[in-house]
Amino acid sequence: MNITVDGVVLRSVNYKESDKILTVLTRERGKITVKAQGARRKSSRLGSLSQPFCYAEMSLFEQGGRYTLDDGFVKAQFYGLTTDIEKMGLASYLAQVLLGEPEESAVDDDLMRLTLNSFYAIEKGMFTQAAIKAAFELRYMAICGYAPDLLECTACGESTSGYINLESGMLMCRDCLRAPGYNDYYLDASALEAARYIIDCDLKRLFSFVIPEQSMALLSRFCEAYLLDKTEQGYKALDFYKSLFPQEGSVK
Repeated sequence: MNITVDGVVLRSVNYKESDKILTVLTRERGKITVKAQGARRKSSRLGSLSQPFCYAEMSLFEQGGRYTLDDGFVKAQFYGLTTDIEKMGLASYLAQVLLGEPEESAVDDDLMRLTLNSFYAIEKGMFTQAAIKAAFELRYMAICGYAPDLLECTACGESTSGYINLESGMLMCRDCLRAPGYNDYYLDASALEAARYIIDCDLKRLFSFVIPEQSMALLSRFCEAYLLDKTEQGYKALDFYKSLFPQEGSVK
């Protein structure tokens, strides 16, 4: 059976002498594995379609739950993500997070938009990588149904700053939480307002927030820790990306 899908290549692995095995996030069928026969040959029309981060309309042949790439056309290549090590490192981390999506399950349109907007922002250098990374992590968790409750302190209703518990996702102010634990991450007023913005804003303006450097550091630590806690995974691509900035230290 022949089908057509919109997809983003999250992973591209060489196979045999000239083939590639692609992991593609598609709108219609979620995450699927696609064989691109002969894609590594110089003359292959599938070469550009098989590059990491490529967004394309793909014509596939499906048989017995297996997919083979027949043809397609590139909608966005994102070449810039593969020519700069820092951009590639961040994009690879986001891609590895997305590899956790279930197979053969239709993807929320917001998730595709988040993916494409993030790759585009990284490639063009439109915003700081810290802002893109934090915004992706927190909005991705919200799309997955794990948005933290950042409205107000659960004990007294104070809403200007406080600690977010990774397990519960609940906010408590400093007065109510006098002995923070290792799972409690502090967000000052600017960082907390930015986190609220990330969860609820239009995806077109996801990265359009500016906060002081110290607040950005707090937001970055929380968003990364929150995603790692909820996905219960480690990411080699994240370790690589963070190794590019050893002066920034650990997550917390």
